[in-house]
Amino acid sequence: MDHANEFPVETMCKVFSVSTSGYYDWRKLRLGRKPVMQDIKETIKDIFADSENTYGSPRIGIELRKLGYDVSDATVARRMKEMGLKVLTNKLFVVTTDSDHDHPIAENLLDQNFEANHPNEKWVSDITYFRVAQQWHYLTVIIDLFDRAVVGWAISDNMTTQDTVVAAFEMARRRHGVGQDMTFHSDRGAQYACQKFRTMLKDAGIRQSMSRKGNCYDNAVAESFFKTIKRECIYKHAFRCSRTAFTTIFRYIEGWYNTRR
Repeated sequence: MDHANEFPVETMCKVFSVSTSGYYDWRKLRLGRKPVMQDIKETIKDIFADSENTYGSPRIGIELRKLGYDVSDATVARRMKEMGLKVLTNKLFVVTTDSDHDHPIAENLLDQNFEANHPNEKWVSDITYFRVAQQWHYLTVIIDLFDRAVVGWAISDNMTTQDTVVAAFEMARRRHGVGQDMTFHSDRGAQYACQKFRTMLKDAGIRQSMSRKGNCYDNAVAESFFKTIKRECIYKHAFRCSRTAFTTIFRYIEGWYNTRR
């Protein structure tokens, strides 16, 4: 059914998260019209803006081909250069893990097997930091390996177990529940190894797994997410207050990463 006469095109595009020019380009293709280069350039601009300036030529090329454009990544890269569309990159983050403690260390049950057959089968978690004004803040995330969605997360101005991993875990459990024979993997940080958090996992019937000492590849999915969110979101802002930082990161995780990216 064609709703063009029922709702404005702009309204329908907004509801379905489609750029207006992208819709019209799709219509041209449906009508058998070959898109001209100016059409492609406008669509590139729309896709780039829609990704909040985070998509480079390979990802934009994928989106263009989904719309029916026969265009190579090299062509997209040239057009982006002509239009001055440049993805901002920043230095990689530094991971800090306090593994100098006397808490028990769990066996590495995950063993770099990052595939899951269903939701709530395997969760991975990690903590990183970023600056708000002159103070360090900490982002804790829990990722479901089934679809790589962030199922729980927390921002804090301290590294206590309660405000980092417990807060993120409680969000994940509240929103998604827990699965049978479920595995929770992390590094050897004190927040994960302490009795309080180990007891929470045990009471929920969850098996705990930890990376080998000094092996970042054992938690590669969480590490990769932090690289992505810092490059695409955090490094692009100079946060002056906690509220702004929370709102920005909330929009990225819930409004972009989990739902569209």
